[in-house]
Amino acid sequence: MDQKVRQFEVCTQDGSVDRHGNPAIRAKTGKWLSAILILVNQGLATLAFFGVGVNLVLFLTRVMGQDNAEAANSVSKWTGTVYIFSLLGAFLSDSYWGRYKTCAIFQGSFVVGLVMLSFSTAALLLEPSGCGVEESPCKPHSTFKTVIFYLSVYLIALGYFEDQGDWPLGFWASTGSAFAGLVLFLTGTPKYRHFTPRESPWSRFCQVLVAATRKAKIDANYEDMNLYDSETQRTGDKKILHTSGFRFLDRAAIVTPDDDAEKVESGSTYNPWRLCSVTQVEEVKCVFRLIPIWLCTILYSVVFTQMASLFVEQGAAMKTNIKDFKIPASSMSSFDILSVAFFIFAYRRFLDPLFARLNKTEPNKGLTELQRMGIGLVIAVMAMISAGIVEIYRLKHKGTASNSSSLSIFWQVPQYMMIGASEVFMYVGQLEFFNSQAPTGLKSFASALCMASISLGNYVSSLLVSIVMSISTRDDLPGWIPGNLNKGHLDRFYFLLAGLTAADFVVYLVCAKWYKYIKSEASFSESTSEEEV
Repeated sequence: MDQKVRQFEVCTQDGSVDRHGNPAIRAKTGKWLSAILILVNQGLATLAFFGVGVNLVLFLTRVMGQDNAEAANSVSKWTGTVYIFSLLGAFLSDSYWGRYKTCAIFQGSFVVGLVMLSFSTAALLLEPSGCGVEESPCKPHSTFKTVIFYLSVYLIALGYFEDQGDWPLGFWASTGSAFAGLVLFLTGTPKYRHFTPRESPWSRFCQVLVAATRKAKIDANYEDMNLYDSETQRTGDKKILHTSGFRFLDRAAIVTPDDDAEKVESGSTYNPWRLCSVTQVEEVKCVFRLIPIWLCTILYSVVFTQMASLFVEQGAAMKTNIKDFKIPASSMSSFDILSVAFFIFAYRRFLDPLFARLNKTEPNKGLTELQRMGIGLVIAVMAMISAGIVEIYRLKHKGTASNSSSLSIFWQVPQYMMIGASEVFMYVGQLEFFNSQAPTGLKSFASALCMASISLGNYVSSLLVSIVMSISTRDDLPGWIPGNLNKGHLDRFYFLLAGLTAADFVVYLVCAKWYKYIKSEASFSESTSEEEV
């Protein structure tokens, strides 16, 4: 008994191990040093990523020779691929490699991609010398050079000097940031707490579907029948209470004579492809309940991705000079960052306490995650309306030169600020919602769902631009998003997005009202630790 108590006091109780696979010791692993290293690592990696991402649309138009619509589509597809790889990362992390190895491998790929991009830009793409600025686009490139470029940026996907034409210098700065982040991450290896990969969450998911399908002929009125609740729990898991929704899936947990016979014949446990525990069935139900909410977030991501594509192209066609100083169009995203920082602080310190005092139904409780996500959708509609109004006035003040206007680029500040505010309510609320509602064994998968919504939002944006251009260029018209924005109607595209997002908000309200929150018991590690002590 004394030995068990000492082990409880010295080692962590969440299933984490050190780099050698032994139980992690509280005093030697984790703590603030590890957290700070990972935080700085993420900051440097994010800086490197956005150093490329926010300038990519201008690089495609000025160096790679694409028009505005094609460049916007290329950026959307690339960004979509960036975030879809998060699903691959979650799968490998949960099932095979673990979190540490997955992070190390994919960050290494990130650095390699940036190195290739920097080399290829300096040695292959900037021809003739000095090209790549608005007044001097580069000449067309061979298929080989184009392949090298796309290989580089998609390697980055697997893991602000540019506006002035110093593309190699900007890419090398991003490379240095990413490399420094990787070194810091590896430095903290002895201090990290590692988690052993578990069985694939996809296997657990599919087992329920297969078992329920095999028992499809069982009478649905089975309230009095025995539902299998396994006594074997993985460390850190929580038993989820049975719910009445998705009754078809409950068949997977019904113990039949065939299940008992097969168990006796095998001499071990039940066949997981014929019989699943109530907790396992409820995990699948949790995922199914999240899907409608998740689908409603995709259209928000369509709005969000405009900040890295059409917002930048719109800004580049406005007045960017303050006397002799030229403001890079891509640098306007700094107002988004400032907005995010301000609204996070304002929400935590002022808005959340205010909503808690006004809440008469549940005193001292602020906005729920679902309510915050709804507010994010409303602000996104306002941002698109603002962007459309700015474009109307930009066209009224357009110049004689291609993609020029006397309207100051600072008129874009409201739309960037509103996008930042919507992020605080939508993406932060979405991440907290998915993490709180996902089963313990699917936490990484839940986080990946957030990234997947951004990914699909980018692909939908690319598809939407293609459809709009296909329709709006009929009868030899230039279309809404032509190479010369002064001949197009970008405002109509923004208003289209505002209308679609407003319709999405209505559907979201229905889905949010229908949703039922997960109910679980104490985790297995907590209950067993209490018994041992």
